[in-house]
Amino acid sequence: GSLVVNYPFDDDEQGVAIYSKSPDDAVFQQLALSYSKENTKMYQGSPCQDMYPNEYFPHGITNGAQWYNVPGGMQDWNYLNTNCFEVTIELGCVKYPRAEELPKYWEQNRRSLLQFMKQV
Repeated sequence: GSLVVNYPFDDDEQGVAIYSKSPDDAVFQQLALSYSKENTKMYQGSPCQDMYPNEYFPHGITNGAQWYNVPGGMQDWNYLNTNCFEVTIELGCVKYPRAEELPKYWEQNRRSLLQFMKQV
């Protein structure tokens, strides 16, 4: 896991980790930033220092393919085949948090979710 908003494309023609700009890149960046700006730790860009000390996401967002290449991902498929704009929101450094930690996750992401919905 991580704490970042990932936007298309998740894949590129070369199959390497390189920025892969979609035709709607500016819109995807706006959507991603609308979420990350409301989550202080995410927006700072280095959320998982203990696990991934070299990982940095400026303003808490990343182009999927620049982070790591995912050929055939659902986010890209939906965008290309149905014109559905999707982002992937990674909510934390731990993939499976304990149940007692869930209220903390809610508080960290509540404002982000509301701001994200306003983008409609």
